[in-house]
Amino acid sequence: ARFQACPKESHLHAVKRIFKYLAYTPTLGLWYPRKSTFDLHTYCDADFGGYKVDRKSTSGTCQFLGNMLISWFSKKQNSVALSTTEAEYIAAGSCCAQVMWMKQQLLDYGFTFEKVPIRCDNTSAICLGKNPVHHSRTKHIDIRYHFIKDHIEKGDIELIFVPTEEQVADIFTKPLDENTFSKFRLELGL
Repeated sequence: ARFQACPKESHLHAVKRIFKYLAYTPTLGLWYPRKSTFDLHTYCDADFGGYKVDRKSTSGTCQFLGNMLISWFSKKQNSVALSTTEAEYIAAGSCCAQVMWMKQQLLDYGFTFEKVPIRCDNTSAICLGKNPVHHSRTKHIDIRYHFIKDHIEKGDIELIFVPTEEQVADIFTKPLDENTFSKFRLELGL
């Protein structure tokens, strides 16, 4: 979508590859089993400076009700992150905003959730979110992403470490080998 205004031949090859993948996987789709649990949880991840043109990172998140995928996105971040911690923290902030919106929507249907787990594979970003003290080394991180601290303190969400090998949101942020891609695709419920 980034290159619609000025596509190149390499973009055409990428689109053909996507269509080829779709043509050979017509039986894949989202499956919502009737007897699934109804707990809200989410994964967030970021690549650090993955877009080689402007070195902006890409955030990716996916939200689940039980084991059913209900929301996901992959988006280039607005600013260049100065560290992997910052890129992951920005992704966690975007994920937190999505979770808060979902909690409000589900509250309208009578479902309440406390401490929705956001699974992140960066321990520094988790510590930054949990630490109530503002350090001079983190003041460059935009204020709008610090609202995640407020929601952790209120008990709306909690940041939980997940090893990179189990980080489902990797599928939205970086190229993966075929085995890892297939594993994560299965975990997404496809």
